[in-house]
Amino acid sequence: MTNKVLWAALALVAASGARAQVAFDDIETYQRDAFDRDVTLCDRMASHPNDPERVTDGVSRSAMDIEKAIEACIEAVKLDPDNPRLNYQLARAFGYAGRHAESDPYRQAALRAGYPQSLFVIGYIRLEGWDGRPADACYGGELIRMSAKAERFAGLVGFPHYLLTGRFDGCESFPIVDAAEIAGFLALAKERSSDYYQGLLVESLQAQWAARAE
Repeated sequence: MTNKVLWAALALVAASGARAQVAFDDIETYQRDAFDRDVTLCDRMASHPNDPERVTDGVSRSAMDIEKAIEACIEAVKLDPDNPRLNYQLARAFGYAGRHAESDPYRQAALRAGYPQSLFVIGYIRLEGWDGRPADACYGGELIRMSAKAERFAGLVGFPHYLLTGRFDGCESFPIVDAAEIAGFLALAKERSSDYYQGLLVESLQAQWAARAE
């Protein structure tokens, strides 16, 4: 599919207001080296400060000029429609504007590429129903789990936290969680902890998980 055709398809989906979800089998393993990492105006205006794949320092929600970020990212995605980083950032700006139907095709493009930040963020969005649709803890939880497997810190701590607090109770996709998997997530989170408070959080989750296993 050419870039122009892909862009037209994305625009058509956005205009239609389609709210489909990406099937798990359609999510690829993220190939970092396959995508351009040159800094664009979209990056400067819409990258997330905690995105491990960002190419700038990032912009908080409160500091973002949302409308200008949307404009910049639309242009960036037109020029590089396959780039999951740019699609994620356009989706982020649309989401902050409350334009979730327009955000969906770009969220989906980032998700299909396995972009680690999108795995966690879209998982959280669906877990909480932040996009205006009914919350889907099972779908959102599996995405958060996938983000942990992609070594996104938020997923490494988020999945065990939500599991321990019962948010995934009744989910057929993971009725029995491998204890070694959770222990591995938390061990890696401990290694990746960047400050005292993150370390305390991980230690607390490890203690809760150990108590549950007894």
